[in-house]
Amino acid sequence: QVQLVESGGTMVQPGGSLRLSCKVSGVTFGYWTISWFRQAPGKEREGVSCMKNSDESTYYADSVKGRFTIARDNAESTVYLQMNDLKPEDTAVYYCAADLGPPADPLGTKDYDYWGSGTQVTVSS
Repeated sequence: QVQLVESGGTMVQPGGSLRLSCKVSGVTFGYWTISWFRQAPGKEREGVSCMKNSDESTYYADSVKGRFTIARDNAESTVYLQMNDLKPEDTAVYYCAADLGPPADPLGTKDYDYWGSGTQVTVSS
């Protein structure tokens, strides 16, 4: 069956860096767009970053542009999210999601078929 497993979340101080990983299994990886979303307490889930499988074009939420970078390793069936200069407002559960892409709305939640269970990122001093 399809599985998406996130890892790499932890607590970090403001200004720090983290790299999240999303390992995908049960699908032919190259056919799927894998994106990152996050959900903070009391807030709706929001799109963070997407890399389309078709042309590897990338999309970022305005709040993370210039700080986060998405990357894809097809050989490892893994998508990464490098997060630099982390801020307290980046605190959230981060999820990866899969769409038999490319999605019409890369940072919208509706196109995605499968979701991981999430990894907690806490930015605090």
